[in-house]
Amino acid sequence: MARNESKAPNKMALNRSRRNKAHAGRQKKTWKEMSPSRKAGTILGAVAQVSLLVAAQRDISRRPAELINGPKVAWRAASFVNFIGPMGYFVFGRRRSATGK
Repeated sequence: MARNESKAPNKMALNRSRRNKAHAGRQKKTWKEMSPSRKAGTILGAVAQVSLLVAAQRDISRRPAELINGPKVAWRAASFVNFIGPMGYFVFGRRRSATGK
């Protein structure tokens, strides 16, 4: 034989099958299969995300460009990143006004 060909499965195939077996119990559940508490948690998370997004977008629209760190367009785009974007805008994107409002 010119090559080292063996009948045993290769290491990559074994690792793949082990990974699949390890994650077999963690399959995604459909909405119907979720428990009521998990459904409520999913809904609450979605409401919180949309609320943060709307609040950030409204604040960007109403705040003068001089009171925003960086371009408004960049903060608008960043606010669409789940939770991190709107929170980042509220923490780092807004300048405090000189009057203390």
